[in-house]
Amino acid sequence: MKRTLATIFLGALIALLGAHGAARAQVRGSRHDLTVSGAVAFNAPGPAATAQEEGVCIFCHTPHRAPAQTPLWNRRMPRLVYTPYSSSTLQASPGQPTGDSKLCLSCHDGTIALGAVLSRELPAAAMGRALSGRARLSTDLSDDHPISFDYDAALAAADPEIVYPQSLPSHIRLDGAGQMQCTSCHDSHNTGFDHFLVMDAAYSALCTSCHDKAGWSGSSHDSSPATWSGAGVDPWAHTDWTTVAANGCENCHAPHTSGSPEWLLNFPMEEDNCLCCHNGEVAQKDIAAELHKPFRHAVDAYLKVHDPMEDLASMPRHVECQDCHNPHAAVGAEAQAPYVSGALQGLAGLDGSGQRVERAEYQYQVCFRCHADEAGAPPPFIERQVVQLSVQLKTDVTNPSYHPIEGPGRNPDVPSLIFPLIESSMIYCTDCHANDAGPGAGGLGPSGPHGSSWPFLLEREYRVADGTSESYQAYALCYKCHDREAILSDTSFPSHRKHIEEERAPCSACHDPHGISATQGSPINHAHLINFDTSIALPLESGASAGRLEFVDLGDRAGECWLQCHVGGLGGGLHEGRRYGP
Repeated sequence: MKRTLATIFLGALIALLGAHGAARAQVRGSRHDLTVSGAVAFNAPGPAATAQEEGVCIFCHTPHRAPAQTPLWNRRMPRLVYTPYSSSTLQASPGQPTGDSKLCLSCHDGTIALGAVLSRELPAAAMGRALSGRARLSTDLSDDHPISFDYDAALAAADPEIVYPQSLPSHIRLDGAGQMQCTSCHDSHNTGFDHFLVMDAAYSALCTSCHDKAGWSGSSHDSSPATWSGAGVDPWAHTDWTTVAANGCENCHAPHTSGSPEWLLNFPMEEDNCLCCHNGEVAQKDIAAELHKPFRHAVDAYLKVHDPMEDLASMPRHVECQDCHNPHAAVGAEAQAPYVSGALQGLAGLDGSGQRVERAEYQYQVCFRCHADEAGAPPPFIERQVVQLSVQLKTDVTNPSYHPIEGPGRNPDVPSLIFPLIESSMIYCTDCHANDAGPGAGGLGPSGPHGSSWPFLLEREYRVADGTSESYQAYALCYKCHDREAILSDTSFPSHRKHIEEERAPCSACHDPHGISATQGSPINHAHLINFDTSIALPLESGASAGRLEFVDLGDRAGECWLQCHVGGLGGGLHEGRRYGP
């Protein structure tokens, strides 16, 4: 008689709670089957709650003696203080768990034995153990998706990447108070989908029911069919999917017991969430290897410094993958200078005046996120006559001279340029700063400034020591764009050959490759990127011009210099008004 009544009660309870979706299946044999039979005969992953109980519903429900405030609940309600989720990007205000979430936590916080029900007096030995493993959320919910917060129009208005509540699909349920709860994503009676989800979570379908991330649709992480090679560490050990597209959001995020509380990332180290795939075992190119080269963007040197809401003009100096890439919007599309490539899509940056732009249009705006700031920048490797640490100020188009990063160059006559470059061409920062084994250098490695074997994170060799013997390799970076034969035949400057080949002065002795700020230099003295290396070119020591260190532009391919060079014993040349050109 008891078994018959229990069966009738179960059917009535399911009807009361509401069935939704044809995918619903019975609790028996699922992880919520805590009976001995469920653990043994049905081979259920869940543990037996007691050594003897066969009633499958009793561990959550009872027709009698249930607390008045819950729907026929058969467990004590936790009286604990929980740590809710928080992050700088969260617009909601999660509080202590309420409603259905508190019911779930009566098992899933792991503080109450699974067999501790209200309707029966069970000896302690028969109550079984508490939950363990990933199902045990503990009282620290900071590494779990936020719950028990108002999901309303005000929240959607404050966060444009949240779907308005009236637009939520029917399977996503808010509670009677309009709050997001555990039951918005999970249905404890629905075994049609893994983890009692209300719908299939593959291809980010569940996540994107609420989250409308700008740029996500069609992005690489949304659409890539790439699979794991099987070598190294499985990047998707926490899921059952086998492609980047199928894992979607869970390529990087874990909704429960995440490795990093902020933003629910899979791994505590920010870069590990990228390099678990971008190590050549999922993505084709091995970025991880590049980040171990001697000159690199040292993402492993910082932990939890980067913040998506940081002020780009005053943030602490650091570098993380997310400083250059938006994983929600990145695609594989190429572009032409100065426009951002697909890998940099959807990222905020700084424009040429140092003002924030929410979606960078040009590559230099991404680089200026860090390289427009002088605060905390390391001292220059080359001692310059005019010292400027901000690349943004050095490449500004109002400067006396600059490499054409932000706009076409000022010089209308540059005969050494290699086709297809012309005087009005623009270039990328990454035409110089990039992987030395990448496509720009003729290699098969990944593009971008992740790492290089050459100093200054350069794509090709660029020697700066006085006394360097001229060769194509010594100045390979310069000769990438400037024809070596034209330079050594003095087509643009009548003493290039003498300086570079005979006197063995490096290009950097006279030229500052980024440019000279208009706040510090003039078109007369700092045209043609002239900004002397003061370890090679020094002020005149004596005579009427003592102390003078200067280049003077005299017009079409002509000028004069006032300085003493090669003081280190390579000739000690005096240039006291020495004139070049017509």
